[in-house]
Amino acid sequence: MKSGMFGDIPVDVGVVYEGERIRKGEMHAELGGPDIKHKFELFRVKSPDKVEDGKIKVVGPEFKDMQEGSKLPFAIIVEASGKDLEEEMEGVFERRLHYFTNWVEGFMHLNQRNTIWCRVSKKSVQRGLTLEHLGKVIARLYHSECPIIEKVQVTFYTDPAEVEKLYSEALKIYDARDARARGLKDEDVDVFYGCTLCQSFAPTHVCVITPQRYANCGAIGWFDGRAAAKVDPKGPIYEVKIGECIDPLKGEWTGANESVKEKSLGEVKKVWLYTAFGYPHTSCGCFEAIAFYIPEVDGLGIVHRDFKGPAINGVPFSTMADSTAGGRQVDGFHGLSFEYMRSPKFLQADGGWYRIVWIPKEAKERVKDFIPPDVVDKIPTEEDVKSVEELKEFLKAHGHPIVEPSEHLKKLGVKGLKGVEAEVAATAEEAAPPTEVVTAPTITMPVSGVPGGMEFEIILKNAKIFAEKLIVRRIEKRKGGKE
Repeated sequence: MKSGMFGDIPVDVGVVYEGERIRKGEMHAELGGPDIKHKFELFRVKSPDKVEDGKIKVVGPEFKDMQEGSKLPFAIIVEASGKDLEEEMEGVFERRLHYFTNWVEGFMHLNQRNTIWCRVSKKSVQRGLTLEHLGKVIARLYHSECPIIEKVQVTFYTDPAEVEKLYSEALKIYDARDARARGLKDEDVDVFYGCTLCQSFAPTHVCVITPQRYANCGAIGWFDGRAAAKVDPKGPIYEVKIGECIDPLKGEWTGANESVKEKSLGEVKKVWLYTAFGYPHTSCGCFEAIAFYIPEVDGLGIVHRDFKGPAINGVPFSTMADSTAGGRQVDGFHGLSFEYMRSPKFLQADGGWYRIVWIPKEAKERVKDFIPPDVVDKIPTEEDVKSVEELKEFLKAHGHPIVEPSEHLKKLGVKGLKGVEAEVAATAEEAAPPTEVVTAPTITMPVSGVPGGMEFEIILKNAKIFAEKLIVRRIEKRKGGKE
């Protein structure tokens, strides 16, 4: 939308472009994304003397200087000040980058933190769009949508060396934020928070954020939700009155059910926060990882966004993400954040980490300190097993709890690997053919008793027959000689 605010921007800007997808053939360049290791976005609260309001800086090549079809490391750092701004609000305002950048025609922003995936279209670059223009839009929208922000400056990094240099510091900042809510339990609070920021891409998705269950994207925790609702009570992040606890094991509350039903316009009726089955939490598409069911062992695997190649079930992250995303509740598939994997409530109704049977090495290292010591070495990675058959052998050899479930797991309905194998064997036995086999060069069987006094002769040559019943019936010819 052309207005006084955006009259100097060469492309349109407005909510109408939220959800715009830029396909590979349409893109001029890709910034971040699954093929690039170093990418991130940060929002930092600074003192007023450290922020030059409206300043936009680009470190590295501009859009026009990027080779068409190229993929580059990318970082966005927004620094802001305001007398009422607090450091605990950083994650909230950082998530608004997803919102604001998607208002720009021809610019696509997916995910968050260190998993951002952006594309700029050929058409918009041809019309003159630059990173400097994008920075102006971001700064102006922060001012107009978030009055608490008094000064804001934006820096883009497209120089690979500079992005790599800043990357580790960004990870430390994310980890420090995530650690704030650890120790606070869901039972200790009387309010959760909801988030609908991703509904432009997943119309029926509603995040329910609790102290022990981070948003799927990994960017918004309970304290972030509290800060956001305080700053903008009518915004996309809002209070959810808990109401009555219906099921503490699965994580079902009347208030959460009412919230998801209202915000999904009735598409989602209820949500269980601590399970991948039944009524699992909806998934948007910005989730950091996916928990997926492996029926051959009655266990759950985990695959994260940056994992290359197929998971242990033979399916890559991208394919599973397409099946999981969109605001749906898909039985056996569950979008989740890394911080939720560190929670004591992590899939507790399914058995938690004692039900996890495979995880990529990189993801395992990130959450290793939060996996129970008695199971951590029993969960294989892509370096240990390459197929489901190898997975079965590994689990048996290392005594994984899924092989012969404990009483606790059995009470949760877990059959385990041996239970699955017993069911398969029983089914095979029921379906097995008779043990008597007739083998002969030629068998002649006269068949009598057919109406009309006719007899048929059936000749079987070199036959092996497994049959419970043989039916021979006469086919009447119709007019015209057709049967």
